[in-house]
Amino acid sequence: MSYVQSVLDQAIKRNAGESEFHQAVKEVLESLEPVFDQRPHYKDAGILERIVEPERQIMFRVPWVDDSGKVQINRGFRVQFNSAIGPYKGGLRFHPSVNLGIIKFLGFEQIFKNSLTGQPIGGGKGGSDFDPKGKSDNEIMKFCQSFMTELYRHIGADTDVPAGDIGVGGREIGYMYGQYKRIRNSFEGILTGKGLTYGGSLVRTEATGYGLVYFMEEALKSKGQSFNGATVVVSGSGNVSIYATEKAQQLGAKVVAVSDSCGYIYDKNGIDLALLKKMKEVDRCRIHEYVKQHPHAEFHDSCGDIWNVPCDIALPCATQNELDEQAAKTLVANGCYAVGEGANMPSTPEAVKVFLANNVLFGPGKAANAGGVATSALEMAQNSMRYSWTFEEVDAKLKDIMINIYRNSSSAAKEFGFDQNNLVVGANIAGFLKVADAMMAQGVV
Repeated sequence: MSYVQSVLDQAIKRNAGESEFHQAVKEVLESLEPVFDQRPHYKDAGILERIVEPERQIMFRVPWVDDSGKVQINRGFRVQFNSAIGPYKGGLRFHPSVNLGIIKFLGFEQIFKNSLTGQPIGGGKGGSDFDPKGKSDNEIMKFCQSFMTELYRHIGADTDVPAGDIGVGGREIGYMYGQYKRIRNSFEGILTGKGLTYGGSLVRTEATGYGLVYFMEEALKSKGQSFNGATVVVSGSGNVSIYATEKAQQLGAKVVAVSDSCGYIYDKNGIDLALLKKMKEVDRCRIHEYVKQHPHAEFHDSCGDIWNVPCDIALPCATQNELDEQAAKTLVANGCYAVGEGANMPSTPEAVKVFLANNVLFGPGKAANAGGVATSALEMAQNSMRYSWTFEEVDAKLKDIMINIYRNSSSAAKEFGFDQNNLVVGANIAGFLKVADAMMAQGVV
């Protein structure tokens, strides 16, 4: 049995029942076999055994009172996975599906994603099984204040800087930041994704979606292709999806489908971005409302069937494991030649194998969707300087970061004997090497 396989088996045994975490660890570790063949000193230092074990796992009770006066109890999490290259950095997810295994999978992925950005940030993730849907602003405020009343003691500008994720937008960040400031009597950059009036960064809202398209555009150039004239399908309809759609349209693509948990919209004329933004950012309504304004469009009540829509480029931006093997085969059969992950691990391992076997250009999430956390790091830098860059300055930095992530991933794949377009192994290796070298330099900690 190989060293990598023995560590993987041990990690699965020690983290029983955490299927998403197992999947993430397996995907990364299997890419690293050639690294340990060439650099056995990592094995001697136990780098893999250490990197799959979080430095700290925090789980806590979150009590709050709803509008009817009833006490509600949720569970909160923060997994501080690896701080070798900087303070822990990663989002907070509020969703009923949240459990420790999902937070660990997200935190593990964040180690390598953050490393790829070139910014000095480590990997972490957190959240709660609280569901913001259907809750009043007052209930969300009460929950966020209770959540931060425990979390505040574990975070800090030079220790751990959370951000938003699914279910955590500007409203939730604002409530949590206010509570932190109230408790600590300190105005510091301990959350990113803040409002522009209290330390937020321009482009942060757009960053993950824009960054995804910047990454894929650079990857497409390597094959003589681009977004210009391409037909694109984007799953989801949150920030990532909306701004991936916006940037793809700016580059000349036609985005014909978007989705939410209730279903998907197909608009052969191209998605009306202004209407989509109003629906999701202002009215907070479901995607089926789109057909009231555009009766020629089609609504289908199965969001997973969005991958049946023929396209040149697919951008899964909703949630983990949303794109399975059959969906991948359907995309390939319909002529899709590029897939970029805007969500965290939205493609199953079987789907990824289909893409790679059919020469589909595949941008894995830890590389392709790193624009959000990269811009969060830029927000941290601006907070430290007490200074704000313009939209154009931040956008230019984001684009450079995403181009470099593609180039570094491609180069790492080639250096260790893989095809330069195998960005899955390239991103894993490039992200790992920086963290591993930092861990080596700091001794056994």
